[in-house]
Amino acid sequence: MEPDFVAVSTVLVVDDDASIRDAIAEFLGSQGYAVRTASNAASCERTLAIAPADLIVLDVMMPGEDGLSLCRRLAPAGTPILMLSALDDVTDRIVGLEVGAWDYLTKPFEPRELLARVRALLRRPVADRTDSGRTDSGVTFAGWRLDREARRLRDPSGRILALTEGEHALLAAFASRPGRILTRDVLLDLARGLDAASYDRAIDIAVSRLRRKLAEADPAPLIETVRGVGYRFLPSVRPA
Repeated sequence: MEPDFVAVSTVLVVDDDASIRDAIAEFLGSQGYAVRTASNAASCERTLAIAPADLIVLDVMMPGEDGLSLCRRLAPAGTPILMLSALDDVTDRIVGLEVGAWDYLTKPFEPRELLARVRALLRRPVADRTDSGRTDSGVTFAGWRLDREARRLRDPSGRILALTEGEHALLAAFASRPGRILTRDVLLDLARGLDAASYDRAIDIAVSRLRRKLAEADPAPLIETVRGVGYRFLPSVRPA
């Protein structure tokens, strides 16, 4: 099979079985994907805190916190999750999808099928990456409601707060990765509508302006500065 060198997406493979984890990482890496690995839920969250992934390949059966529990917690962030499991019963697949997985693949599987599933999930437009009627457009956090499709933000009292297109893009970027440390480069990449040149100081200025507008409506801090690294969105984010 010819490698897909066009793909530059980052895939995080989470599996406690080192042989399976390494085999998947090696195969996807040969297809042009940037691959990171984790052996359990805690390792997965530490990895995501450093930098987000475009897609997570997540095993169900893991010691400690299992994949279903981890998927339920990660799903609101909107990152596509491909669940892997040796459990082939239809009920198991339904449970996986209901807790937030976007696709479900049973073990053992052909590497080519895994690649096809990964490609299909990453091709789906952000607005269409939903299952079971879920929508990725509206989210709530700390009493706020953000409608990303309509570019409308309501404060905890229900009033609409006017933001520029760049400020909406920046806030949406933060809301898509709650609790994770986002570097300035990552924020520049995520906030494609940002009205600024691509350099560190531009992000600092944009974050400062966004913070000031948010604080005028509600003083509770939403964005934390991680000195020397970047920023972190503090509140939990849930689908609206």
